[in-house]
Amino acid sequence: MQSQSICDPAMPAVDIARRVLEIEIEAIRGVMGKLDESFDRCVNLLYGLRGRIIITGVGKSGLIGRKIAATLTSTGSPAIFVHPLEGLHGDLGIISRDDALMAISNSGETPEITSLAATVKKRGSLIMAMTGRAFSSLARMADLVLDCRVQREACPLNMAPTASTTATLALGDALAIALMTRRDFRREDFLAHHPGGSLGERLNRPIRDVMLDRAAIPQVHDDASLAEVLQSISRPNLGFTVVTSGDRLLGIITDGDLRRALEKNLNIYETRSRDLMTRSPLTISDHRTAAEALEIMESKMITALVVLHDDGGLAGIVHLHDLLGRGEIRFT
Repeated sequence: MQSQSICDPAMPAVDIARRVLEIEIEAIRGVMGKLDESFDRCVNLLYGLRGRIIITGVGKSGLIGRKIAATLTSTGSPAIFVHPLEGLHGDLGIISRDDALMAISNSGETPEITSLAATVKKRGSLIMAMTGRAFSSLARMADLVLDCRVQREACPLNMAPTASTTATLALGDALAIALMTRRDFRREDFLAHHPGGSLGERLNRPIRDVMLDRAAIPQVHDDASLAEVLQSISRPNLGFTVVTSGDRLLGIITDGDLRRALEKNLNIYETRSRDLMTRSPLTISDHRTAAEALEIMESKMITALVVLHDDGGLAGIVHLHDLLGRGEIRFT
C-alpha cells in the first residue's frame, strides 16, 4: 500500500507535521555530514578577525541572517546584519577592510548578494558564503564556503524555503557556539551582553534583593520543643524553620524532616529541634545572584535556600516562589 503524499489534503495535520520535521532533521544531518576543514578555517579566521562579522541575505535568508548576527553578537563575536540593497545604496560605508562578509544565499545566484559580495571583495575584505550550491557565482568569489545544501525542502512543492533555512540556521548556531567556545566565553561575559530584559534581570539580580531577611524568616533555638517547631513552621506557611544560635545557623527543619521523624516513633515530648534538624544545610552567599540560587535549587530539588553573609552570619532565606513569581523577579 502506497503511503500518502504530503500534498494529499486528506492527510492528517499531525502526520504532515511529523513528515516536515523528519525532512528538516534530515537536512540538518546532511549539513552535519558535510562539515570539514572549511568549518575549522572559518572559525579560525573569524576568531582572529580584527573587525566585525557582516551578515547579509535577502528574504528568508535575510531573516535567518539577522538571527545568526544576533546570536554571534550575544556570544562574544561582534556581528551586524546589512541588507544587500541598503549596502549597495549607501550602507557599504560601515564595512571596513578588517571586517568579514558572511553572505547567505541558498542558490548562490541572488543578484543583490553577488553584487554586494563583489563590491566588498574589491575592498579587500574577507568573503564567506553560506550557500546550497558549492559552484555558484557567490561560492566562486568567496574566500571560504560553508555548504548548507539540502536534498529537498519540506514544502511539498519543493519551493518554499523550509528545510534549507532550518539547515542554515543550525549551521549559524554551530558557528556561533564554536566561536564562543574558542573565546572561552563565560557566564559573566554573557551577563555583560544581556544587562536588560528578563534574562538580564535573572542573571543580574543579587540574591539579597529577593530574599526574606533574617527578621522575616521562621527560626527556633536548638532546644525548642516539637510544639515550638510546629508553630514556627506553620506561622509563615513556608514549610520550614531554621535553627539558630544568635546569628549563627545550626540547621534547618522542613515539613519532610517532621514527617520522617514521626515515622520513627520518636518521643514527641522529649524531642528537641536539634534532633530534627538537618545540620549544615545548603547555603548561598548574599552577594551571589538569583540565577545561581535557582540553579542550586533545581539541581538539588529543594524549594528554599539559606542565605549567609560572608562572615557566616545568617542573612535570610530565599524561596523558589520568590524566584518564580511571588517576589519581584518574573521569569518568562
